[in-house]
Amino acid sequence: MSLTLKGLHHVSAITAKAPENYKFYTEVLGLRLIKKTVNQDDVSVYHLFYGDETGNPGTELTFFELPNAGRNRDGNNSISALSLRVPSDDALLFWTQRFTVFGVEHDEITERGGRKTLAFTDHEGQRLILVSDEHNQGMAGGKPWDKSPVPAEYAIVGLGPAHLTVETAEHTALILEDLLGFRRAGTYPSPATGQPDVIVFETGEGGSGTEIHLEERKDLPQERLGRGGVHHVAFRVDNEEELKLWIERIRTVQLPNSGFVDRFYFRSLYFREPNGILFELATDGPGFATDEEVEHLGESLALPPFLESKREQIEAHLKPLDTRQQA
Repeated sequence: MSLTLKGLHHVSAITAKAPENYKFYTEVLGLRLIKKTVNQDDVSVYHLFYGDETGNPGTELTFFELPNAGRNRDGNNSISALSLRVPSDDALLFWTQRFTVFGVEHDEITERGGRKTLAFTDHEGQRLILVSDEHNQGMAGGKPWDKSPVPAEYAIVGLGPAHLTVETAEHTALILEDLLGFRRAGTYPSPATGQPDVIVFETGEGGSGTEIHLEERKDLPQERLGRGGVHHVAFRVDNEEELKLWIERIRTVQLPNSGFVDRFYFRSLYFREPNGILFELATDGPGFATDEEVEHLGESLALPPFLESKREQIEAHLKPLDTRQQA
C-alpha cells in the first residue's frame, strides 16, 4: 500500500486561561467549539477543540489549558505560526476591520507564497496568519458553522500552512520528504529576513491545507514553550489500517515514538523530528460526533469512556467556560 498523508489534521496550542480562550476563538474568530473535554494526560484541565460545523479533519485548532504556563519564549525549533484559511482576498479586508473593532493586534495584508495573508496575535501572543483561498488549488476547506457571528462569506474554513522555524532546515526537510512523503512546492522571502529561504512543502492533493512552510534561522535562541505557543502539528491519515503501517515505517527508521495511541475521536502516533518539533499522525475518524449529536457538539463536557466513571470528580475541578453555561 502506498502511504500518502492527506494534509493537516489539527494543530494543538497552549492557553493559560480556557474561558478567555473560548471567548476569543468563538466570539472574535467565529469558530465553533466542537468538543469540550479534558487533557487525557491531566484531567484537571480543559482540552478545547475548535473547527468548522462538524470539526472535519483539517479544520481543527485545539488548546491544552495549562494555568501556570509562563509566556512562550519565541525562538528556534518551533511551530512558529499557525494559519487559518478564509475564502477570498475580500475576506482579509473584512478581518482587518473586525480586528480593529475588537482591538486585536494585526499587521498589514501581505503576500506569502503567492497568497494574500493577514498576520495577527491573540490575547496571549499566539501567532496566527489568515490565508486567502482566492487562488488556492488542492484540498478543499471545510464548511463554516451557520451559527457563527462571522458571515459565511468571510468565515474561517480550515487550517492553512503550519510554519516551522528551525536551526537546521535540512534535518526537518529530510523527514518531511524522505519519511513522510511531502513534496517541495517552492520558496518565498521570509517576512523576518527578506531572504527567499522559506521552503514550501505539500502533500496529498496539495494546496494551503496540506502545507508546511519551513524557515531556517541561525540567529534565534531555542524556543521555550508556554502560553501562546504551539505544542504539536498533526497530519491526516485515512484510517487505522494506514496508521499501523505508518507506525511500522517510523519504527523502521528507529525514530523514538509513542506507538499507537487511542484518542477516542481519532487514533494517533507521536514522534519528534530531528530539530525537536513534535509531529502527530492522526486518523480521520471516528470523529467528534461519536459521543454527541452534531447539532449539540461542544455544549457539554465530553469524556471518553475510560474517564466517564470519574466524571463527578473531573467536573468538580473545572470552571465554566462561560458564566451562561456550566462545565
